[in-house]
Amino acid sequence: MQIFFSPASPFVRKCMVVAHELGIADRIEKLPSAAGPVKRDATIIPKNPLGQVPTLITDDGQVLFDSRVICEYLNATQSGKLFPADGEERWARLTELALADGMTGAALLARYETVLRPEELRWADWTDGQLAKVRTGLEWLESAAPSFGDRVDIGTIAFGCALGYMDFRFPSVDWRAEAPNSAKWFKGFNQRASMRATVPTA
Repeated sequence: MQIFFSPASPFVRKCMVVAHELGIADRIEKLPSAAGPVKRDATIIPKNPLGQVPTLITDDGQVLFDSRVICEYLNATQSGKLFPADGEERWARLTELALADGMTGAALLARYETVLRPEELRWADWTDGQLAKVRTGLEWLESAAPSFGDRVDIGTIAFGCALGYMDFRFPSVDWRAEAPNSAKWFKGFNQRASMRATVPTA
């Protein structure tokens, strides 16, 4: 398998954490990419018209995107337990995934606004609004985290990558002070080998 890869992308990281948890990370070749929200990577577009990472090419040549599809594909092909098969637990995990991805997406938009947009065009209210989504997501996580225990599934993986991205790109945001339960859970989860192997880099 091959994946169009960026070491800074939290969505690529989520896929690779899943791969590590399933024991297949060494079977995925990382294809360097330079995907961006303005200037797209022309090498990705023939495979993914959006020109975005992550994009996975399976061993039989099928192309999959986005990260949620890739993660579920990897889990299914390995008969993994990261996605519950059905019932209330499945919908709960998928809802956690959606919330964590929404927090991550909002943080990405805030990052783009403060780094990629020309300074004279930056809109502080936009950045504040996106980070507010992260904070209200954290409020939900704060009440849920004490019940996570030792769970390792698509919900906890997505939350771990979301919080890791905040540490990576927004170190000045002291989210731990606002969410001590989440911080306690993340401290333990972040020690997993899959998380240590996928720490983002610029």
